[in-house]
Amino acid sequence: MSFSSNPLSLSVPDAAFDSWLRDSGYLEILDQRTSDLHRHSSATAATAPTRPTPIAVAPLATGFFISFFSRIGTLLSVFTLNPFAKLSAADFAGPTPSWTSGFVGFFESYSFPSSPAQARLRVHENAKRYARNYASLFVLFFVCTLYQMPLALLGLVSCLALWDIVKFCGDRWGLDQYPVVWQCLVRIAQCVTVIILLFSNFQMAIFCALGVGYTGMILHAAFRKLTLTRPPSSINRK
Repeated sequence: MSFSSNPLSLSVPDAAFDSWLRDSGYLEILDQRTSDLHRHSSATAATAPTRPTPIAVAPLATGFFISFFSRIGTLLSVFTLNPFAKLSAADFAGPTPSWTSGFVGFFESYSFPSSPAQARLRVHENAKRYARNYASLFVLFFVCTLYQMPLALLGLVSCLALWDIVKFCGDRWGLDQYPVVWQCLVRIAQCVTVIILLFSNFQMAIFCALGVGYTGMILHAAFRKLTLTRPPSSINRK
């Protein structure tokens, strides 16, 4: 669906129409309309007649740099957003969207956001729609990081084994009847765990997994167009 102009422009201003689309939940239409209006305004500015000047390169260069730095500003603004601002537990309770047609989509499912506002809309909405996909990717990145860092993997396994031994000793000797001894044993195990994780460089594995996962999530959410999550009703079909 393409919106070259506001169909209700004779009675409703563009700002009010956009606000109505957002409040009514038509985020897919709002996202497509924003892209179409930006494309229409860019095409109009490019084809607008200009007065011939002796040096015609300067206006072209100025327009190029304005467009370039505008895109850079939009891209940088993406990393200042909080994609978890509108997430809730219900977003992780639903079924996982399809990885092919839903999450990845097709080539035409992606476009550069025309403004920081459109990037914010996409990031917040896509983070809610594909929350389970992003969580799975975080786990995958973490596993791959541990595979590339065997020492960190060894440290994690050692910590798990340590706490299994602590639990086994507590059950075997009935340490729950001696709270002071049990608390001392737990504190010693916690200190040993911290030392093992630090020396195995486990914190770097966490940082790498979170960094790669967050960057991939924020870029996918910003460039992924908002598509319909349900088929259109028969009223809209021709």
